[in-house]
Amino acid sequence: MSKTQPARGMRDFLPADIRKRNYVINIIREVYESYGFEPLETPAVENLETLTGKYGEEGNQLMFKILKRGEKLDLANGEKGLSDLALRYDLTVPLARVVANYRHELPKFFKRYQIQPVWRADRPARGRYREFYQCDVDAIGSTSMIVEAELISAVCEIFQRLGFEDFVVKLNHRKLLSAILDVCSIPKEEQLNFLVILDKMDKIGEQGVVNELNAFGFTKSYLKYLDLIVEIDKHSLEIAKQNDKNKSWIDKLETINKLVLDKFTTFVGENNEGKKSLNELRNIRNLLISDIAKSTVLIKPSLARGLSYYTGAIMEVNVPDFAGSLAGGGRYDGLIGMFGKESIPACGLSIGLERILVVMEERGMFDKLIAEGKLKADSADVLVTVWSGETIGESLKLANELRRSGLRVLVYPEADKMGKQFKYADSIGVKTAIIMRDEEIAASQVKVKNLQTGDEETFSREEIASKIKA
Repeated sequence: MSKTQPARGMRDFLPADIRKRNYVINIIREVYESYGFEPLETPAVENLETLTGKYGEEGNQLMFKILKRGEKLDLANGEKGLSDLALRYDLTVPLARVVANYRHELPKFFKRYQIQPVWRADRPARGRYREFYQCDVDAIGSTSMIVEAELISAVCEIFQRLGFEDFVVKLNHRKLLSAILDVCSIPKEEQLNFLVILDKMDKIGEQGVVNELNAFGFTKSYLKYLDLIVEIDKHSLEIAKQNDKNKSWIDKLETINKLVLDKFTTFVGENNEGKKSLNELRNIRNLLISDIAKSTVLIKPSLARGLSYYTGAIMEVNVPDFAGSLAGGGRYDGLIGMFGKESIPACGLSIGLERILVVMEERGMFDKLIAEGKLKADSADVLVTVWSGETIGESLKLANELRRSGLRVLVYPEADKMGKQFKYADSIGVKTAIIMRDEEIAASQVKVKNLQTGDEETFSREEIASKIKA
């Protein structure tokens, strides 16, 4: 007997799940479009050479590669003879390919959002799947820090509109990290491996990072950096806990961010790359206008983000009850140049839809939205019953009238007993049923039944839509 479960790391989505997902996607889309971002879609399958070498060694291992067509398999030539295509790993590299390919058809500053599934041969875990949606937003063509500030502001607005009150946007800079690692005498060719391990700090803690660094063979010079992180975290916690009624959280956060920048400045000394990246972080912070952005952005010295293509500011969105990030991104000025002769600046941010859905479900946030009427929990506003075989036409006619008035209408497909029709409506969450017997049809009336209370009222055909809406 065949298995009925989907493949590991994949999922089926039932109607209630899709309604929740669409609710979140619609808010993300509305906010992105309010900032002037345009929609884009790319194929699920990319040429393997397009994706290879863009995500670091770990990313290469997690790609779902597609076997060549049977007659073209070249077993003697190893992996190269077996696959030439792969499922999309993320939405950023395909965007870079699109920009390089359509450069002369796109505007000077190209702002796009993209909401599509991606695939990774990862180990499934809470909020981590092998097929999942990413909601990306990217700005192409400008080196201005306005880009980073707007991306942060947009993602803050999204999380606020979704009902999150405890999210934090962590901010750092890859060139600053590189400058710090130079100070720690870590060779350039080993720095990416270091950052991949450092990026696990929130998941495995400081000692876990130390253990992995030691196992990888790094020298103890990196401990200066880890000591700096511990020191900053300690002082930041002290500032956050200060009981000063005259000091708002925004003021405390400003003090913490100034502390972090001052510590960084001392640590990198006269390193030019370090000083430049620190100035960029200051500029981004100063360009944040909205209170929600000001009250959530925290410069975090342990934030690294493991992907190899980042070249500037990097950012992540976190909440306390989820180990990973709910969104992340950064500047990647060198990626598009890999596909053409021209190097084009770019910066983007990706929201992990599945992770947001997991947290919102666990917190009961969807139940609250349903109770407030912001999210529909049912498939229709009303069920039109069928009294008999002879009255089916009238039921269908009424359903069309109600749909034209903006109602979601479901017609019961058979002339069953009324009790069965009411029971079906209740099973799918529809709270209102319409009954049209021969006498109601003759009088151009309908009977409306509240399936929760059992109450019934009779109305004329002309006023039925407004009564149901009320």
